[in-house]
Amino acid sequence: MLHYFPNEPVGLPGMAVIMLGFLAFFIALLAARARVARLPAAPLSQSAPITRLWIVVQGLGIGAAGFGPVHVALDPMSGAAIVEAVVVGLLMGGAVGLFNASSRAMGKNWAVVAQTRSDHVLVQNGPFKHIRNPIYVALGLFMVAMAIAFGHWRNLIVAVPLYVIGTWMRVMREEALLRTQFGAAYDDYAARVKRFVPGLF
Repeated sequence: MLHYFPNEPVGLPGMAVIMLGFLAFFIALLAARARVARLPAAPLSQSAPITRLWIVVQGLGIGAAGFGPVHVALDPMSGAAIVEAVVVGLLMGGAVGLFNASSRAMGKNWAVVAQTRSDHVLVQNGPFKHIRNPIYVALGLFMVAMAIAFGHWRNLIVAVPLYVIGTWMRVMREEALLRTQFGAAYDDYAARVKRFVPGLF
């Protein structure tokens, strides 16, 4: 990949922003896990263990976006370095904010592997009022931010298809579980709210 997708030089401001973004995202992830752990567990209603395979595919996509050496060579005060840092900051801020708001809205329903529980509710507030899969959008923003910060934007040629395949397969399995659990209520929600882009897709 390194031979076919050479990396671009980057600046220290962008690197600092992405590292802060990594830390913020990790804290948001720990907070989501802690919220679920504090709540009483309900019996598992249904699950889709095959989702683990598509989590791996998503992870390969995100990993591909960051793969390769980082060439820090831009003048930290140059326009290119500052613009890079601003773009990375906006993308990571969006990723962390969207993930945190989504996991909070989900509450006890949040889980890594697709599953529903006997007390599962159909979440339609917060970011879910506008799109059905905000956490996957957040991870996509995270992937693009990392590619730009590391100077690996060409790697997105490989990373994006992998991420899209993994995400689409996860979404299909999750939607099947939700339709089984909620029936017409989920069909009505899906008819009103798009999967990834408000009003479009």
